[in-house]
Amino acid sequence: MPIDHLNPPTGQMADNVVGFARALRAAGIPVGPGAVIDALNALQVIEIGKRADVFTTLEAIFVKRHEHALIFAQAFDLFFRAAEEWKHMLDSVPLPDHAKKKPPPASRRVQEAMSQPQTTEMPQAQEQELRLSVSDKEILQKKDFAQMSAAEIAQVTRAIAQMRLPQAELRTRRYQPDARGLRLDMRRTLRGSLRTGGDIIDIHRLGRIDKPAPIVALLDISGSMSEYTRLFLHFLHAITDARKRVSVFLFGTRLTNVTRSLRARDPDEALARCSSVVEDWAGGTRIGTSLHAFNKLWGRRVLGQGAIVLLISDGLEREADARLAFEMDRLHRSCRRLIWLNPLLRFGGFEAKAQGIKMMLPHVDEFRPVHNLSSIEGLIAALSSAPPPHHRSLIRTAA
Repeated sequence: MPIDHLNPPTGQMADNVVGFARALRAAGIPVGPGAVIDALNALQVIEIGKRADVFTTLEAIFVKRHEHALIFAQAFDLFFRAAEEWKHMLDSVPLPDHAKKKPPPASRRVQEAMSQPQTTEMPQAQEQELRLSVSDKEILQKKDFAQMSAAEIAQVTRAIAQMRLPQAELRTRRYQPDARGLRLDMRRTLRGSLRTGGDIIDIHRLGRIDKPAPIVALLDISGSMSEYTRLFLHFLHAITDARKRVSVFLFGTRLTNVTRSLRARDPDEALARCSSVVEDWAGGTRIGTSLHAFNKLWGRRVLGQGAIVLLISDGLEREADARLAFEMDRLHRSCRRLIWLNPLLRFGGFEAKAQGIKMMLPHVDEFRPVHNLSSIEGLIAALSSAPPPHHRSLIRTAA
């Protein structure tokens, strides 16, 4: 019998499937009411006592994108392991191989979705979310990342994921057909005149090609920077979707290129990939050595075409010497704009007393804080606007 002609079942099984669909939505997988009805109908034509068959059936209906497969696998395991009414499903055929894979990228997000109380009506949960007052939002905007609770960090992560960086265009030397261009396209004009026996009727023009400036981020992952670096990686992941010319490097005691790892569509999976390829997370800091490796191995590859460099570090170098100043100067001369983001600027009485900060500060164009949502929004505004004519003079923003 075709599935479309079946009547959806009711009772405990229907409640479990509806609750599972809500948990998937909370974990980030889009599941609509139509998919829930299809799942209920599909469960009537399979042998529900076999756990593998139930898994495969629900996966085929609820999972539409490859990156959602791991999230679904863990959500299925957590949800139906807790459902006592379906215990007879757990001792049957084992799950497929891809469902046995360890899904660390979204484990925290799925567990939080499972821990939320299940309500009978979705509008009630939406009302609770809308009750967040304006004052609470203002407090969250200005609160330091290092002082946030797990729930506040989750809210900030969602806010950062929605941020978009406007395309600040960079004028190039290349031209393209443009009706309002100032340069005559002689080739296309003469070619068009051949159709009219040599009479020039349409004059074609060329205009300059504008491209978004490449962004290169150098992130300090030492112990004192771990809270800020993780949340800033969420920001870089959000802008990478719109800008393909984003290169990201992490450094502590050594330099690691995580550009490809950060291109995963799921943010949790992207950060998990970054963590897996980095060997010195939350360790010491060797800024001079890391900058030397970047300038030597990657500078010419990623700093062309007017790149903007974002240096995220507190500047607390344990080996501050003339080499640090030399590498900073080399980096400054190689890029179009060097912006230093330092969480220490959150303190009103901040002074550049550390030796490493003193050596690095003369070689940056802008000195900005990066400790809360407001500071990230200020960075977006700065990146979206053109630099001042004499941007080589240091611009320091208030914390």
